[in-house]
Amino acid sequence: MIKRITTSRLIWIGLLVAALTLACGLSVPNSPSIASTATPRSLQKVSAPTQVPLPPVTTDEQTALITLYARVNPAVVNITQYGREGGNVVPVSQGSGFVYDAEGHVVTNAHVVHGSDQIDVTFADGIVRAAELIGEDLNSDLAVVKIDALPEGVSPLTLGDMASLSVGQTVIAIGNPFGLAGTLTRGVISALGRTIPALTPFSIPQAIQTDAAINPGNSGGPLLNLQGEVIGVNAQIETGGSSRANSGVGFAIPVSIVKLVVPDLIEQGVHEWAWLGVSGGDLAPVMAQAMQVPFEKGAYLSAVIANGPADKAGLRGSSGVESVEGRQVEVGGDIITAIDGNEVRSFDDMLIYIALYAAPGQEVELSVWRDGEFRQVKVTLEARPESMPEG
Repeated sequence: MIKRITTSRLIWIGLLVAALTLACGLSVPNSPSIASTATPRSLQKVSAPTQVPLPPVTTDEQTALITLYARVNPAVVNITQYGREGGNVVPVSQGSGFVYDAEGHVVTNAHVVHGSDQIDVTFADGIVRAAELIGEDLNSDLAVVKIDALPEGVSPLTLGDMASLSVGQTVIAIGNPFGLAGTLTRGVISALGRTIPALTPFSIPQAIQTDAAINPGNSGGPLLNLQGEVIGVNAQIETGGSSRANSGVGFAIPVSIVKLVVPDLIEQGVHEWAWLGVSGGDLAPVMAQAMQVPFEKGAYLSAVIANGPADKAGLRGSSGVESVEGRQVEVGGDIITAIDGNEVRSFDDMLIYIALYAAPGQEVELSVWRDGEFRQVKVTLEARPESMPEG
């Protein structure tokens, strides 16, 4: 089960110190042989050994992590959301965020601040600033809040580049899991190009999967490379359905979407996503076999939303089901192999292009395989609706 990772309430941590004294009494029977040969300890001349301090054991990566944390942590914040309960304003959830620019804009997850009455931003040194919600985008689970002024010595974090990322690359998460401020965890990029659920019926493409420990309270905090650049915003974890804790599979909203959405949230409070109006998946070998398709990769359209952009352009969804070697397979839907001349090898390829490189009102040209031949179909994209219309 994928879970978003904001704590459900503020966690007040008390430290209980238990003093433990261990006294061992050892009694040795008298032994003449020992008594006659041993010199009492008090009569021996004992020289204190020379204490030579050992140099700290460090590696290049360890030094990098220490330096990175000292530089980056001041810009990572704890975000507290307040709501109304019984006529009072009380803290209701807690998450993380990071300083985006010198004007005091802070990036976090939309689910950290959505529906809040008041928002506090707490910095690593304990300074607290009241914040205003500037904009939120439920489709990407990103939000921006703003404080009046940054504390002295706090600098914005730098955004990285998706093109520089590779599976196996070391990454760092900094945030406030379970309310434990300024926690650093280390891991690797486990996978790139994941699609994760948004706070709407739509999905977030290009998500980064990592095994860096991410837990409730990490929501909205940065996922960083070893240069200290933000490559994602930590948002969700896979718990296996048995707990709220991390099981080694976490997801971050990619920096490509941060770069796309956050400037719009700052400038106009919203970001408009382009919408094609289809559902589907990857072309499967059994589908290709059933429909006698002479290629193996593409985006298969299962359904076309009535009165949506694709429907208006004449695209078609599945027309029925056939049995192939005992397996029930959808058939008859259009297969998209290119968009604006860019190859489409999967349904995600099409989603990513429309999300990152297209806008509402823009016309795109699709290469479509239908009834044994290719055809070019032009579609004028529209803005995503707030809810998914019935197909």
